[in-house]
Formats: sequence, structure tokens, C-alpha cells
Amino acid sequence: MTSTSEGRGAKAVTAPIVAGGHTRIRPFNTRDTYPEQNLDNDLCQAVVAGNTVYVRGQIGQDLDTSESVGIGDAGAQADQAMANIKMLLEEAGSRLEHLVKLTIYLVDPRYREAVYRTVGRWTKGVHPISTGLVVSALARPEWLCEIDAVAVIPEEERA
Repeated sequence: MTSTSEGRGAKAVTAPIVAGGHTRIRPFNTRDTYPEQNLDNDLCQAVVAGNTVYVRGQIGQDLDTSESVGIGDAGAQADQAMANIKMLLEEAGSRLEHLVKLTIYLVDPRYREAVYRTVGRWTKGVHPISTGLVVSALARPEWLCEIDAVAVIPEEERA
């Protein structure tokens, strides 16, 4: 399942791995993702455990190029985060319609309307539960919101 995205700055997508009996989608190491932070943690973008998909907090960053998008625009960053969530759920064998829970982190409560309006477009008719938090900062200063997700893979869609 390793593939390479085409385009400027694109990098190879690492194939899922199984560790601890669970499938890890898009594994990576923080030393590559955050070279300025002197970290060395093995992580992944999503984990499939049984019929549940846990998606790491997504931000306004293109997963294939690691480029930040929507700098200064919380709505645009939320749109990229939701596009990432959609892509990761599909890679895990699920879909947005199977979302169960979203957690939305904002660095400023004034971004709430733009972010929630964007999330609402992506989740129209889905009705997940949601928790919203205002935090003092995210991993990079240009990131204004972060969204993590939990979804299921219905029995009829499991491989």
C-alpha cells in the first residue's frame, strides 16, 4: 500500500504496519516531522483497533507534503484538517459517515464560528458527538485549530 503522491514536495506514503495487533496508518517519526524540536517518537496518523478508527489530531497541513495551509485562516485550516480526516478514514476502511466523535481544539475562541461552520459542512447529516476546547497553543504557532476523530468500520465493510 506504499504509494507516492505526485507533485512538488510530495513524499512517499508509508504503508500501514501492524503493531500490538492493531493497524497503524501512515506511521512516522517526530524527528522527521518536527526537526526543530529534537524529538524521536514513533507515531502514526490513525490506528485501526478492532472496528474502531482513531485519527490523530489533524491541522492545516497537507499530509503528503507537510506544508502548512491556510496560515492565518482558521476556517481554511479546519477544511484541510477535515480533508485529512476523510482521507485517513478511507485509508483505514471507514468513511466520514461513520464518524462517532470529534474533538476540536482552538487557540482562540473567536475562531469557533469559522471552524465549526467548516466542520458542519463536512459532517452534514452525520451527527457525531463533539467536544470543543480552547487551548493556549498547538505544536506550531501558525496552527489555529486541530481536530481529532474517532470512527467505526461497520461490519459489512470490514475486510
